[in-house]
Amino acid sequence: MEKRNRPRHPEKINKPINPIKKKPDWIRSKLSNSKEFFLTKTIVNKNNLATVCQEANCPNITECWSKRHATFLIMGNTCTRACAFCDVITGKPKSLDPFESYKIANAVKKLNLKHAVITSVDRDDLNDGGANHFFEVINEIKKLNSSTTIEVLTPDFLRKGESYKKVVEAAPDVFNHNIETVPGLYRQVRPGSRYFASVELLKNVKKINKNIFTKSGIMVGLGENKDEILQVMDDLRSAEVDFLTIGQYLQPSAKHHPLDRYYKPEEFDELKTIAVSKGFLLVSSSPLTRSSYHADEDFAVLQKNRINQTSGQSIS
Repeated sequence: MEKRNRPRHPEKINKPINPIKKKPDWIRSKLSNSKEFFLTKTIVNKNNLATVCQEANCPNITECWSKRHATFLIMGNTCTRACAFCDVITGKPKSLDPFESYKIANAVKKLNLKHAVITSVDRDDLNDGGANHFFEVINEIKKLNSSTTIEVLTPDFLRKGESYKKVVEAAPDVFNHNIETVPGLYRQVRPGSRYFASVELLKNVKKINKNIFTKSGIMVGLGENKDEILQVMDDLRSAEVDFLTIGQYLQPSAKHHPLDRYYKPEEFDELKTIAVSKGFLLVSSSPLTRSSYHADEDFAVLQKNRINQTSGQSIS
C-alpha cells in the first residue's frame, strides 16, 4: 500500500472548491422499495425521531432499513462542532426532548430490534455533554425491551470531566467512540476534538467495566498513510479496544474535506489482516463499512470470539 501525502491547503476545507471524485465500481449503494424499508421509515417518522442514517447520508440506509435496522440519533440533529468530514448540520441545538427516551424505546419495540444502536450529535452546550441523556435512553430501552442488546456511539465528552461515567453506569453492551482519522489530520478534519482524549475515553471505559465491549472506527482516504493507520491500531489496542471498523471516506459535498483517494477492496482486506494480528476481537474492513453497519450480526460474533479467546480457541 503506497504512502500518500496529506493535503497541503487546509484553508480550502469547507469552501466549495473541492470537487468530488467519481466513485469506483466497487462502491455502489443498494436500492430498495421493500415493505420493510417503508415500515422502518414510518416508525421513525411517526415517533418524530432522527437517525444518523438520514442526517449523515449513510450509503447503507436502504439495505439496513430493509432489515429494520436504524441507528437512532439522540439530542437533536444539530451538532455543536463542525468536523470537515461530516454532513450533519452544525449550529445551535434545540433543548433536549424530555420524552425522547420513551420514543426511542417504543420505536425499538415496534421494530423488534434484537440489537439497538444509539448515537448522538456533539452537545458541547450541555454541562455533561449529554451523558445523562444517554443514561436515560439506555435504561428506558431496557425497561421496554429486556432481551435487546444495546450499543452506543458517543461523543468524546471533551472537557466534561467524568460525565462519561454516567453512560458506563447504564451498562450498554457495546461502547463505541470513533477515532475517525489519524492524529496528524485532526487539525484539518476534527478541529474541535483531541486524538488522545478519544483514546483515553475508550481506555477508561474498559477500566471501569471490562464486560462492556469497546469499539472504534477510522475512515481512510482523507490523506493519511499506512504507517499512520497502523499507529492508530496500536493506540487503540493499548486502550484494549475490542472491535475496529475501517471504512472509506466519502466526501459529502464540495465544501467538505477533499477526498485523497479511494482504497481498493484488497487494501481493506490487508488492513483487516493486520488489525486482526494486533489482537482485536473483531475487525470490519470494507469500502462501505460504517460504525453501525451489520452491528447486530457483529455483536453475535464479538460474543463468540470472547468465549473462544477465554477458552484459548482461534478467533474468527
